[in-house]
Amino acid sequence: MKIAEQVTFGAGLLDRAAELRSDNTGLLRLAETARVLPVWRGKPMVERISDRQIDLAYLTLSHNEVCARRDRLVFLGRDRVGPLFTVDMSDCQPNGDAPDPSEFVDPTWQQLPGTPDTQGFAELRNIMAQLTPIEAEAAATARAILEWHRIHGFCANCGAHSLPTQAGWQRTCPDCGRSHFPRTDPVVIMLITHGNAVLVGRNAQWPAGMFSLLAGFLEPGETVEAATRREVFEETGVRVGQVDYLSSQPWPYPSSLMIGTRGLATSTDITIDPNELEQAIWLSREDMLQVFAGQNPDVSPARKGSIAHFLLSNWLADRLD
Repeated sequence: MKIAEQVTFGAGLLDRAAELRSDNTGLLRLAETARVLPVWRGKPMVERISDRQIDLAYLTLSHNEVCARRDRLVFLGRDRVGPLFTVDMSDCQPNGDAPDPSEFVDPTWQQLPGTPDTQGFAELRNIMAQLTPIEAEAAATARAILEWHRIHGFCANCGAHSLPTQAGWQRTCPDCGRSHFPRTDPVVIMLITHGNAVLVGRNAQWPAGMFSLLAGFLEPGETVEAATRREVFEETGVRVGQVDYLSSQPWPYPSSLMIGTRGLATSTDITIDPNELEQAIWLSREDMLQVFAGQNPDVSPARKGSIAHFLLSNWLADRLD
């Protein structure tokens, strides 16, 4: 797709400045005046500018809560303004409602004491489409790298507690010397079409009526094309022939790379795997246009900002080339 990199989180505008990651002294000097993006339990700190605009909100190392966690700083890179860091503040106690684990997407808002009322921690999936492309990329990068540190604190080789190195982009075991690096899990997400219709499905845990494109993890030794065909057949019994690449999206839940493909179905009969899907249906282009317009009482589209929404909207607009 000519507009593939317009997908949310996929702008590629952040200068990651990897050459600076081993310069501890230089990075400490940068950190003294740099902007730091706080993240609380996976939620970046943002500022509500208006009902339609949300920006990331930054602190500096001089802030007490940041300074107390300076050993957790991760260097994200540089944007047009200057260097960016992030820090995990999940152990602090902000004001606001407690997150409701029963909610599909956390709608609550938490505020760090001493910050303006317009600033707080918000679920990235709720605000991702309102951020600028580079801020969305920075927020997704911060969430993914901090989550990796949270769940990979021990050496996979010997079990000892590992330590962050390379400005937060590596963990090193002090016992056996093994180095560990952030992982990315590849996922195929498939726009499967047959003539004028597209195949969509829903998981039982999703909000009522929400349908999206089928998706699944790649397996070792498998190509993107083979994974597309396998996943579609396993979940719906539909056979797929030609497969083409469309676009990709970093998806920090927790660390996936969504690889968008288009597949041409060679069969249409659906037999769902109930362990994977609650329902799968074919929708015509006209039906999907009604869904996107909010005129279908039984079907709602994937969340705006997701690659599923991006691919479907561009399929409707005939912009997949």
